[in-house]
Amino acid sequence: MNIVLDTNVLVAGLLSPFGPCGEIVRMVSSGELTLSLDARILTEYDEVLHRPKFKFDKEKVSVLLDHMEHRGLTVASSPLIQSLPDIDDEPFLEVAIAAHAEFLLTGNRKHFPPDLCQGITVLSPGEFLQLYKLQAVMVASSIE
Repeated sequence: MNIVLDTNVLVAGLLSPFGPCGEIVRMVSSGELTLSLDARILTEYDEVLHRPKFKFDKEKVSVLLDHMEHRGLTVASSPLIQSLPDIDDEPFLEVAIAAHAEFLLTGNRKHFPPDLCQGITVLSPGEFLQLYKLQAVMVASSIE
């Protein structure tokens, strides 16, 4: 399953590894989910994760980002036709569109008005996990 992760989901996942965001970060790390990204997203991840306020281990951040870059799907995207309410979120939607991602996961859904998302489904981490687990149950029951 191909997804795009807003930086706030990545940060929350590292700060609270046992919550919904942490579960999603583990799923990306294990390869269960394919992360779509580009150089702008990687740069933002790097900049935010190295902020002193988070106190993340620099070596571990570098390993995680290298892993994401090498296992992820790097795409070239086009600019949006209409701007989002927060222009800093535009790379995430642009990448999701270019990668034909199934979902864009964010803690700020209001920053992604549906009429501007060109068919990309934007979900909170909790909504995504509910849907993901429901799909897994449906697949399992169809096999039986």
